[in-house]
Amino acid sequence: MNKTILAVDDSNTMRDLVKQVLDIGGYDSVLAVDGKDGLEKFRNVNISLVITDINMPVMDGLTFIEEIRKLNKDVPILTLTTESETDMIEKGHKVGANGWVVKPFRPAQFLDIIKQITE
Repeated sequence: MNKTILAVDDSNTMRDLVKQVLDIGGYDSVLAVDGKDGLEKFRNVNISLVITDINMPVMDGLTFIEEIRKLNKDVPILTLTTESETDMIEKGHKVGANGWVVKPFRPAQFLDIIKQITE
C-alpha cells in the first residue's frame, strides 16, 4: 500500500510541484492550503508524513506543527520553507518538526529525504 503524504502550502505552484515530486516517488498525496485546512485533512486521512510550509495565512506552519503534535506524537513532519534562519529552524524543531528543507529544493534530494523519513 502506498504511503500518503500531507503537503501544506499556501502557494498553488508549490503544492503542484510537491505533488508532482511525490507522484514520481510513488506516494499518494493530500494537499492543503494552510494549517487549518491541513489539520482537518490530517484528522480524516491516515497520513505517513506531513510536509508543511512555515509562512502561511490562517494558521502558520509552527502553530500547525504544534497542533499535529497534540494529535499525533510520532508522524514525521518535514518543513519546506524559504526560512533558513537558525532561530526559526530551532523553533521548528522545538515544536516538533523532524526535518527542515529550504526552498527551492532539488526533487531527487527531496525524495531521498522523504524515503529516509518514511521507511
